[in-house]
Amino acid sequence: MSTSPRRRSGAQFVYEELLDRIQDMRLEPGRRLNEAELANELGVSRTPLREALRLLLAEDLLDQLPTGGMVVRRLSTRDAAELYAVRARLEGLVASAAAERAVPADVNRLIALLQRNEALAGLAEGAMESGHAIHVEIERIADHAWASRVLAQIEGQLARYRRFSNASPDRRETALAEHRGIVESIAAGDAAGAGSRAEQHVLAAREATVAQLEVSLGPAPGAGSSLPT
Repeated sequence: MSTSPRRRSGAQFVYEELLDRIQDMRLEPGRRLNEAELANELGVSRTPLREALRLLLAEDLLDQLPTGGMVVRRLSTRDAAELYAVRARLEGLVASAAAERAVPADVNRLIALLQRNEALAGLAEGAMESGHAIHVEIERIADHAWASRVLAQIEGQLARYRRFSNASPDRRETALAEHRGIVESIAAGDAAGAGSRAEQHVLAAREATVAQLEVSLGPAPGAGSSLPT
């Protein structure tokens, strides 16, 4: 039997529920949050709701208004560019470590995930989820605690931008080829190749994301034609 929201009324439940809604943009960027409305909808008191909102504010997923209210942080091309630049370095480090650690069973799991990614490459949501699963598995194989910790810290922000990185069919096919190259390098134990391919893959995703955001939001003030690495 499922547990109702009212029975799961801790701050952690509220935090996880609001995080999910922010990441999949049911709570859209720029939306002002109404505490009374949210508390009623989630079946909780104001106390756990405010604790959850403080956590989300600390993670920069919400912005505080001068009047004291909170809004969902807006998307920006600058945030996207900076987040992906950090992620690129970390993913390169993680892929390199995975190539050094992977055993045949790990490689088999990666191949299975790659095949799923290939099967879903025609669907934006499916490609996003299956591609992300490859990165999660590589991170597991790498077992690099500090890199994983920093990746986890920026994941809340990245989740909102990831859907923009594979919006076009061409980018999804290219990303699939990039995933294939990373997996091949890991399978061959090529740490340098895996790291380089993973970093370039994320930088390519950054270019695609920023291009899509510029269509949706307009270019950032003072933005140039290229992105720093």
